[in-house]
Amino acid sequence: MSLWNLIAIVLTLAGLFSYLNYRFVGLPTTIGVMLVALMASLLLIVGDALGIHLRDEADHLLAGVHFEHTLMFGLVGYLLFAGALHIELNELALQRLEVATLATLGVVGSTFLVGGLTFCLFRALGIEIDWVHALLFGALISPTDPIAVLGLLKIVGVPKSLEVTVAGESLFNDGVGVVVFLTLIEIATGAVPTVGGVALVFLKEMIGGAALGLAAGWITYRLLKTVDEYQLEILLTIALVSGGYALASALHTSGMIAIAVAGLLIGNQGRLFAMSGRTREHLDVFWEVVDQILNVVLFVLIGLEVLIVPFSPRNVAAALGAIPLTLLARWLTVRCAFLLLRPRRLPDNSVRVLTWGGLRGGISIALALSLPEDPSRSVLIAVTYAVVVFSLLVQGTTLGWVMRA
Repeated sequence: MSLWNLIAIVLTLAGLFSYLNYRFVGLPTTIGVMLVALMASLLLIVGDALGIHLRDEADHLLAGVHFEHTLMFGLVGYLLFAGALHIELNELALQRLEVATLATLGVVGSTFLVGGLTFCLFRALGIEIDWVHALLFGALISPTDPIAVLGLLKIVGVPKSLEVTVAGESLFNDGVGVVVFLTLIEIATGAVPTVGGVALVFLKEMIGGAALGLAAGWITYRLLKTVDEYQLEILLTIALVSGGYALASALHTSGMIAIAVAGLLIGNQGRLFAMSGRTREHLDVFWEVVDQILNVVLFVLIGLEVLIVPFSPRNVAAALGAIPLTLLARWLTVRCAFLLLRPRRLPDNSVRVLTWGGLRGGISIALALSLPEDPSRSVLIAVTYAVVVFSLLVQGTTLGWVMRA
């Protein structure tokens, strides 16, 4: 199937599922679209069992999409930039300690907690898994997904300080998660990384990505100051995201960190000093539309991915056990961070909101699909998918209620 046909089919499904959600389901767009896509996938599975063989065509479509590559090297840069544009840098600076602690120590601590609990759970269920692969699951599931979180914060009203903490953590914790994940991948494939090697990976991914994003954002900012034509200025921001993410990948630095930093710079410094009011209005509308369309496409793909997830009674039992374990690990890490920092600007019961609002999304699924071949790979993919779906459908739809409670 050609690339154009793939794009046409996915966009058609995105439009159709969005309409069905708007008319009949009534959930927030991204979550509702994923639910509709999930139900369509389940109907295909049932139909296949009844002799209506349409699932093969859907499997062929998903095989052509290559979810992990489509997300990590296609959609994520644009979605992160659209989200970062609207985060106030001054507010983020006030919450820097909370954000930095949750995005670093929180991710590392959660990786070991989830890994240890998962190891015990799998062994209790008779599933063979070694420590490294249990820790790999902890590394890919611990970072909160910036795309899912930023989209939800637009709908659920939260205090500004808490909103900035959740959004800031989600933007930056993926870099740490990737470093931990890559280090564990080396161990799983037989390599023995040194402390210096891990430090080098961290510097390249985190510091290198931030430096690249700052440099690319500053160059774009200087270009924006010299023109006053909103079509050209929008095109320059598209070039920033596309070129910046591609360059980061070529230099083996974190493209997500680079685009997040660039988006913060353009959304704050650029918005104030390099854009007219007319440009700001058109830029916001453009990136809001891009954000909405790409989010819908992403969540359609998440819903359809159930067709290739290897579910079995054993995998289902592991998934049901892993859901509360990941929530427990999230609560413990957030609670420890609050005991360490004792933040004063955050409202009471923020630990509960940060725990329940720590959504997982497509990035976790993409990392799970990139796991090397191993006997435990299939069960880890199934468990990851189940945790992500629970996170989005249950936590995402009830976060407003948790806030009010």
